[in-house]
Amino acid sequence: MLAFLGAIICIIASVHPAGTAAPAAAADNDSAAAALLPAADKGLGALHGPAEALASAGPRLPGGPPLFSRFVCTPLSTECPAAGTGTAAGSAAGPEELLALRSAAAQLRRTALEQKERIRMDQETIRELTGKLSRCEGGLRSPPGPAPPAAAGLRAAPRPGTMGHPPDEPPAVRELEEAVRTLQDRIDRIEQELPARTNGSAPTAPALARDALHTKMEQLEEQLLSKILTLQKERQAASTDRSQQQQNIEKELSSLQNRVTELEHGPLGYSPPDAFKVTIPVQNNYMYARVKKSLPELYAFTICMWLKSKALAGIGTPFSYSVPSQANEIVLLEWGSNPLELLINDKVAQLPLSLKDKAWHHVCVAWTTRDGKWSAYQDGEQRGAGENLASWHSIRPQGVIILGQEQDTLGGRFDATQAFVGELAQFGVWDHMLAPAEILALANCTSHLQGNVIQWDDQAVEVFGGASKAGFAACEEGRKA
Repeated sequence: MLAFLGAIICIIASVHPAGTAAPAAAADNDSAAAALLPAADKGLGALHGPAEALASAGPRLPGGPPLFSRFVCTPLSTECPAAGTGTAAGSAAGPEELLALRSAAAQLRRTALEQKERIRMDQETIRELTGKLSRCEGGLRSPPGPAPPAAAGLRAAPRPGTMGHPPDEPPAVRELEEAVRTLQDRIDRIEQELPARTNGSAPTAPALARDALHTKMEQLEEQLLSKILTLQKERQAASTDRSQQQQNIEKELSSLQNRVTELEHGPLGYSPPDAFKVTIPVQNNYMYARVKKSLPELYAFTICMWLKSKALAGIGTPFSYSVPSQANEIVLLEWGSNPLELLINDKVAQLPLSLKDKAWHHVCVAWTTRDGKWSAYQDGEQRGAGENLASWHSIRPQGVIILGQEQDTLGGRFDATQAFVGELAQFGVWDHMLAPAEILALANCTSHLQGNVIQWDDQAVEVFGGASKAGFAACEEGRKA
């Protein structure tokens, strides 16, 4: 800006009229130059000097006063025009050019003032933003309370490279800047101390809290595992107690049922031990009768009984024999819409028998291990026969005989959908295949042949779960039916 003003002054000096320089013109020159310069002369120290030296050093015209007396032009890259060039033309056009230069100088001065005002406004904006930033940093980083006393010392001697301002700035701005610097110093010290705290031998508070939490969690896990083990033991004990209680309840129910039967029908009026029947009134998984005696090892058998089914669909399971290694060693079963089946060692043969008319029927099944031959009889007549049913298999001993339920395990795990509902009697087992005539005699009540392996005896059969025993005369009942 100063160089530009110097060039303008050089132009003014060169176009000043040389031949007709009068005191009035010199005064105008001085006043124009004075109007272009600011009142304070310290900003243009390079463009002025003592009046006497300038007067003696300035160029002169022959016989006339010097062209200027106060201003001197420093050398610029653009040379000023020669003073003697076009004197006549310069004198003729002098006032217009002077007015133009004055207008340009006034415009430049206004531009300089506008730029100065804009710079002042920018400085105010910067100071305001700096104050806001200081307040934000003070609220986020510094703890509540008065600023540390070190801020006063920093205010007196600001460090180089920080947010310093000229001496004429307001004290509030400088105090805000010093507060920001103080906070920055504190942050720097905290960041430097953090690695030392992390690497120190004493554990930090978060680490201690985390270790305590882990220890507490481990203790809770141990307590939970101990509680689970205790509950498992209690459940096993409760299951055992429940099984024992169920057996006791079944025995009590059987006793009560027998007592009720005696009270309803009077004392049992049969003298033969085989003149009784077992009644299972409801289809469930807890009413049944059990034969106390087991089977020996058999290579052939004949099983006969009287039965009367009251089921709406299949008759269920009149009897089942289970051994420890095979639940379906011998089973007579009619389940749902399936036909009546004889199972031996889990092998199946379908029997063409019809027992769903809710009447008494005499049923016999015979089998031999030789070629697995079998035959089935209903009311003394053979209804079916076959072979290859568990060929060369021997019936295993030491099993359990259940009347009215199908065993899924030895002596238990009954299924209510496979239970027998009705009455049965005269259950007997032989260790050979009976002749057809012997079976017909049993069905017609002309023979009192008893099984040589299992005999129907009141003392050998016990009932559970509400099943009951009552008097029964096979032929009389058959005739009534």
